[in-house]
Amino acid sequence: MELAALDPTLLGPPLVAGLLVLATHVPLGRRVLTRGIVFLDLAIAQFAGLGVIAAHVADWEAAWATQLTAFLAALAGAGLLAWCDRRWPARQEALIGSSFVVAACAASLLLTSDPHGGEELQNLLVGQILWVSTSQLAVTAALYALIGLMWRPLTRHGAGFYALFALSITASVQLVGVYLVFASLILPALATLDRERNWYVATLMIGILGYVGGLLLSALTDLPTGPLIVCSLALSALLVGRGLRLMRGTPAHSPAAEN
Repeated sequence: MELAALDPTLLGPPLVAGLLVLATHVPLGRRVLTRGIVFLDLAIAQFAGLGVIAAHVADWEAAWATQLTAFLAALAGAGLLAWCDRRWPARQEALIGSSFVVAACAASLLLTSDPHGGEELQNLLVGQILWVSTSQLAVTAALYALIGLMWRPLTRHGAGFYALFALSITASVQLVGVYLVFASLILPALATLDRERNWYVATLMIGILGYVGGLLLSALTDLPTGPLIVCSLALSALLVGRGLRLMRGTPAHSPAAEN
């Protein structure tokens, strides 16, 4: 273990990235769970990733071109799923899962002739949170602020919710990767779903503990940061969720704890 690895200049930017992701994903995660479309973010994230890979294959090196392609791909996926939600609401979860698989396979096919395709796909899934730049953080913070301003008017309508979701997920995927986007959205929200009061603070606390724990473990063990944060988020959600239920006197197996 190298305590020198706990360098604030190294761990500070990824922690800020995690806090930015949590700021938008906490309310989005709760909305996704209450609507029963748990895998929506995974599907939209994969569509955004498909856009990133398409830009990579086309040799569009400009950051704005990659961002635009990723957002258009995510928006197209969101539009498709919003239409499916209106037409076949009872089949929406199955359609979301199917969309994720198709988008993932399309991304793999695009990278078939790329000698570094496996590495590119791995980076997209697990992310490169340790190497986020200050310019990335600034652009993402501005985008999330815009999302915050549009939150109330757009989330009142199904199409607006899907569009806002696509915009948020596009920024998050390029910042922390597909797996960490899903974990940040679902795990903290799942642990506090039965809370009606102060749920935002409790969910945010779980997310912060998960990111801090994962970053510290990664720095001390030299293991991949993204997967460690995902595991840390799961443990944080489990422990804090259990602690909150005990404080309320709600047994873990009671109907209130399951809903």
